[in-house]
Amino acid sequence: MKWLVGFHSICHFQQMLKTTESMKNLEQQAADALTALLQRVPALVVDHIEIEPVGCPDRGVDILAHVVVADRRHTLVCEVKSSGQPRYVRMGLLQLRNYAAHFDGSAVPIFVAPYLSPEAQSLCRDYQVGFLDLAGNASIVFDSIFIERHVESKPSAERRELKSLFKPKSAQVLRALLRDPDRPWRVAELAEASAVSLGHVSNVRSALIDREWAKASSDGLALIEPDALLDAWREAYEPPAGRRLRFYSPLHGAGFQTAVRGALSARPEAGLAILASFSAAQWLSPYGRSGTQYIYADDDGLARLSDAMKLSSASKGENVLVTLPKDIGVFRDAIEPVPGIMCTGPVQTYLDLAAAGERGREAADHLRQEKLIWHH
Repeated sequence: MKWLVGFHSICHFQQMLKTTESMKNLEQQAADALTALLQRVPALVVDHIEIEPVGCPDRGVDILAHVVVADRRHTLVCEVKSSGQPRYVRMGLLQLRNYAAHFDGSAVPIFVAPYLSPEAQSLCRDYQVGFLDLAGNASIVFDSIFIERHVESKPSAERRELKSLFKPKSAQVLRALLRDPDRPWRVAELAEASAVSLGHVSNVRSALIDREWAKASSDGLALIEPDALLDAWREAYEPPAGRRLRFYSPLHGAGFQTAVRGALSARPEAGLAILASFSAAQWLSPYGRSGTQYIYADDDGLARLSDAMKLSSASKGENVLVTLPKDIGVFRDAIEPVPGIMCTGPVQTYLDLAAAGERGREAADHLRQEKLIWHH
């Protein structure tokens, strides 16, 4: 037992060393990026840059950049964080404000992180703090110096992190939250409602809190920025993976509606089949008619549809597109806007429309105005 305790202590110590070393490397990268940026300004002279010495007690400030502008000395007081998520940015900005208060009037607070999203950058501006990230974004204003750089692309790590938040299992959690954004959820309640594990809900919870899209209280987790969440989901959205089949049906208009009323179902035991995209939007928030019907189904649901709608395979001239998704999460959010008509919920319908080109984007915007307006 003593050996086991000792082993865990060694592992913990090694992890601390690794974390400390990683932060030191990040601080060096931040100092190099800051130096390179400042040296491009002709009116500014970089005197020297101080990085918190290795092994010294944390004095609170990660980097001090001493610069001269027209014989006037200034000190750039920099806080470096390994995460640029808004939650950590806000904490860092509060720390910076306290640090800068201990310097004279020449102190210029600067926040530095590997990447700062537009939301995080806006937060820095709200606090009147300059910023710099290793992706190339920067805003540093003091004396007669004005530095402003904006980079459109996101680092691959940030893109991967966002994509993981919108993967099928996570999406089930998000759809449950967006159905009632003001409701506070316990982790266990949310896991049950979305049919995913407690651990998965906890990961989604942390990601939403870090981005300040949700907040946790004694009552549970509740969304505070559902629109920001939906915007990010739309930009990162990938249609459900699965087989996409093309069919022709001789049925149109009222004949089609009559046929599908008996064939659609969101119950696994009856076979899954629901209207999607433009077809779902026609029942949720009509905008423009489409000559093609869009449907999500499983094998049993497709068999029901095939009989009811007289489907025949079509390599061209199809008017029915059926997707058999690998993950059935899209069916969990199905709604019945009128008796017998099952379709994707407003959020899923919005995402599918937004991914369907310019005409789809217009229909998506219309649906959002009609069905996805939240008030706080």
